[in-house]
Amino acid sequence: MVRSGSASRPAGRSVDTRRALIDAAVDVLRHEGFAAATAREIATRSGCNQGLVFYHFGSVVNLLLAALDQVSAERRQRYDEALTAVRRPSELVELAARVFREDLDTGDAALLVEMIAGTASTPGLGAQVKARVEPWTQFAVAALEQTLGESPLAGMVAPGEIAHAVVALYLGLELLSHLDGDRAPALALFDRARQLAAVADLLAGATGLPAAARPTAERTTSPTTGPSAVPKAVRPAAPPAAPKTASSAASRTDAASRTSPKGKGTP
Repeated sequence: MVRSGSASRPAGRSVDTRRALIDAAVDVLRHEGFAAATAREIATRSGCNQGLVFYHFGSVVNLLLAALDQVSAERRQRYDEALTAVRRPSELVELAARVFREDLDTGDAALLVEMIAGTASTPGLGAQVKARVEPWTQFAVAALEQTLGESPLAGMVAPGEIAHAVVALYLGLELLSHLDGDRAPALALFDRARQLAAVADLLAGATGLPAAARPTAERTTSPTTGPSAVPKAVRPAAPPAAPKTASSAASRTDAASRTSPKGKGTP
């Protein structure tokens, strides 16, 4: 069971011991899973006495939660810094794809999946893990609000609802990728999200087109509205003039002779 308030406070050399135990717990969760994360296994990997697990943390589960806290804090710092450069929906999708790939590569996804799996057999763990997932929902809300800003798209979505769906989808993708080891379907989904984000960029008023790629405009004057800018790319060209032929000239001469009055002396 999860025991609250039974761990001792770190002091002096104890900080190093705690860090060694947490690092070992992270390693076990990533590579062996929740079931293998025993006090003996963690102590062996850390090079510490098994009794120090209970001295510093009160229980193995509290140590595992400390491991989850450490990984989450490191991830949050990285992604908070990356989020400062995000201004468009397409950039937000790229950041989400990066987070997903890094979580799989580092094993952070496996650690979270194992902690969620452990909630089925450990009373009280579910609420603790859920409380540690909630800050990521708030992160998603902040990311959406920052990206949409005052754009027309901001009034069409509810950031809180979208953030909840995104986190749930993200956890599901990590779980499936962890179970079968195949990340291709999830990455393909991010490719589809990039296409939707390109449309969202337009709705948010951020086409992203460089100046050289935009159509040029010339000034025209209207007798009723005055000067206006008309893109050259959309102005219709004048139709070419029909070529003059000898037959058309002869026809005009014949028509003129029939309509002109006859002069004096004309037989």
